[in-house]
Amino acid sequence: MKEGPDISHIASLIGDPARANILTALMDGRALTASELAEEAGVSLSTASGHLSKLVDAELLSPRKQGRHKYFQLAGADVAEVLEALMGLAARRGATRVRTGPRDAQMQTARVCYNHLAGRLGVQMYRSLLAQGVLVEQGEDVTLTPLGVTFVGEFGIDINGLRAGRTKLCRTCLDWSERRNHLAGSLGRAMLTRMEDSGWLRRDPKSRAVIMSATGQVAFDEAFPTV
Repeated sequence: MKEGPDISHIASLIGDPARANILTALMDGRALTASELAEEAGVSLSTASGHLSKLVDAELLSPRKQGRHKYFQLAGADVAEVLEALMGLAARRGATRVRTGPRDAQMQTARVCYNHLAGRLGVQMYRSLLAQGVLVEQGEDVTLTPLGVTFVGEFGIDINGLRAGRTKLCRTCLDWSERRNHLAGSLGRAMLTRMEDSGWLRRDPKSRAVIMSATGQVAFDEAFPTV
């Protein structure tokens, strides 16, 4: 008998098409009801409930009750990271949907990956922060520099508050469409939230796509010039 983690169980759960649709529907960090996830998966409510039970038991999803409703969300950033990596692998192997539309193109430009900015603009921001000396890569790790502390503060983010939290401040996430890193961690989440609060961008309510306003695009390019 082989020793070590049993990846086959997790792989079989993610590999089911309906469960895969449920998981990817939650990649924007939202919590959705069973009926909403049934619609996303294209299955009946009773079938979706069975899938959700298995995903919760495997600790891939976390349930939460509010009032009369029960919501489900990804169990953590590590689950989102695995899903994003699998999307990249599928894209590299040509395992993509036959039909694409405007929303697919917008998703590749900018989208929410669990709780941070991904897509072409997410990669642009990360590479620009490296070039400006805000972040520095050390092997697989990325850290905020002293210059970066000033930059983040001027951007309107409470860096001390982020450091007091339990989530790692800076983390890279491999972008499935760009195949380059974008910024995750509590700083990545705070950057996205700040841009939303500033009116630079808004989320497409029907997908993970992020739509940048005209003035927001100008401000974004000034803050994170292409390198």
